[in-house]
This record gives sequence, C-alpha cells and structure tokens, in this order.
Amino acid sequence: MKTNVVEKNKSADLNHNKDTVYSQEIFAKIMNGKYKGRLIHLENTYSYSGAYDQKYTVGTDLFVSLEKNSQHALNGTIEGVKRDKQVTAVAGLFILILLAIGRKQGFYSIISLFINIVLLIGALNVYLALGNVSLLAVCIVAVVLFTVISLLLVSGNKEKTHVAIISTLIGTFVSLLIAYGVMQLTDSNGLHYEGMEFVTIPPQKIFMSEVLIGSLGAVMDVAITITSSVYELYEKNKEIAHKDLLKSGKEIGGDIMGAMTNILFFSYISGTIPMVLLYLKNGSPLGYTFSMNFSLEVIRALTGSIGIVLTIPITLYLSILFIFRKGNRK
Repeated sequence: MKTNVVEKNKSADLNHNKDTVYSQEIFAKIMNGKYKGRLIHLENTYSYSGAYDQKYTVGTDLFVSLEKNSQHALNGTIEGVKRDKQVTAVAGLFILILLAIGRKQGFYSIISLFINIVLLIGALNVYLALGNVSLLAVCIVAVVLFTVISLLLVSGNKEKTHVAIISTLIGTFVSLLIAYGVMQLTDSNGLHYEGMEFVTIPPQKIFMSEVLIGSLGAVMDVAITITSSVYELYEKNKEIAHKDLLKSGKEIGGDIMGAMTNILFFSYISGTIPMVLLYLKNGSPLGYTFSMNFSLEVIRALTGSIGIVLTIPITLYLSILFIFRKGNRK
C-alpha cells in the first residue's frame, strides 16, 4: 500500500483551538474477495486531533466496500481498520499470562470472565425484550449470578468461598442502599445526567444500575482477599486465638482499604479526562467543567469505596464466625 498527503488545511475556532485537516490519497491492494489482487485508489480525510478519523499508513489493513461506477471502474470506500490480528494477539497474551501464573485458577478465571460477559449481554437482552421489567432488578439478579459463579469457579466450592459470596453481596447491596438513600434525601442535587439524555429511560435507574455493577468488582476483590487471608492464617496455626486472628485481619483490611479506594477513584475519574479537556479548551469555567463531568464519577467512586470499607469488617467477622463456630475448630 502507498499513501500520499495531497492537501493540508489549517483551522482555528473562537477559543483559538487549532487543528489541521489532511486529505490523503491511498493506493491499496485488495487482499480477498472477488477482486483479490487488484489495486484500488482510495481517499481519506483525517485531522491532527484524530477524534473521529485517523491517518492510515503503509501496512494498515482496512475494511473497504467496493462498487463499480458508470465506466465500470472499481471504486472503494474505507469502512474502518481491520484490527482482528492485534486484538487476537493481545487476548492471546492475556490468556497465556493468566494460565502461566494462575494455572488451574487462571483457567477458571478465563471461564468465569467469559460466562460473566455472556450473562451481562443476556441480562441486557432480557431487559430490552421484556420492556416492563426494571433495569435495576435485572442488574440485581445479574450481580448475584456474577458473584456466585465467579467465586465458585475461581476459589472452588469451599467454606471460605461461601463466606466471600455472602460478604460480597451484603457489602454491595448495603453500599447501593446508602447511595440510593443519600440521592433521595438530596433529590439528586448536583448530579448531571446529560450524558444519558438520548436514552429513553429515567437516568437515575441507569445510574443506580451502573453503581451496582461498578461496585461489585472492588467489593468482590476485597471480600475474597480478606477471606483467603484469614483462612490461610488459621490453616497455618489452628491454635491461633480469636483476638489474634481478628487483629491480623484488621491489619490486612487496613492495608488494602486505601489502595482499593484509590484504584476505584482513578479508574472512574480517568474516563472523564477527554471531556474535561474539551470543556476547558472551549472556555468553560473550572467549577462548571468539574461539576458536569465529575459529579457522577465521584458518586460511583464514593459508593464503591463505601462498599469496600463496609465489606472489610463484614468479611472479617463472618470469616471468624465460620472458623470458630461450634465443631469447626479442632
């Protein structure tokens, strides 16, 4: 494939944001189909910012729709970039690393991930098909299934897994109830749902469903970490005193609490950076920019953080309760 830039136009808006638009001429070879092996001339327009377009270079595989004009010459229109090789390579690398490090548990993690993806797609299809069912109710059922299937597959059908499942569900739903209660008391003041304006569903329901599913991952991680740690301490020393096990569990919980809270915060906030830059570069005040873009993300992060903080003592006390219950300790 050969490419040439045949035209370049510079532009600037009222806020002095500058961009350059390029016209690109491409000579490409058709790799499959009826016209395999034939050369074709294509045109592409792209900008320096590259928000809705991109520059194509030699070696890039493209999807092209073909048609013949009135003179029976072959014309083509670029539909997009063919990325299946890169996606397959990255996915393969991820699977290999997971299997190399996790071995059997890594294999079950892959199965769990696949099942959860299928469940999520299925839950959304059920909601769209039924129509009169609450999205939040569908997500609640999905969250229960996510939790049970994921933890049973990864950790096995063990007592500590059962504790982690119970703790995860309690922590997730309690944090959701707290978030819902606060939103009801404040009448959602300060929250901006403009990003959901084209969805013909009350945005509050969508947001609560997002919060529920978003909190689940962090809460589940904390629950299984605390449970595994407490049970491992007990397995190493079955004569350990109740108070010593509790103290060790609290120290472990304290160590992971800050890290997990920061992970949640940065994960949610990072997704808003492009929109924040767009607002600021177009002259929007800093306060307005942050309120429009960060309000929902902060609530998501806070709800997840509440779930993490609540899950640590819930998991710790449940684990110790199961360990020291009658007949369990030898």
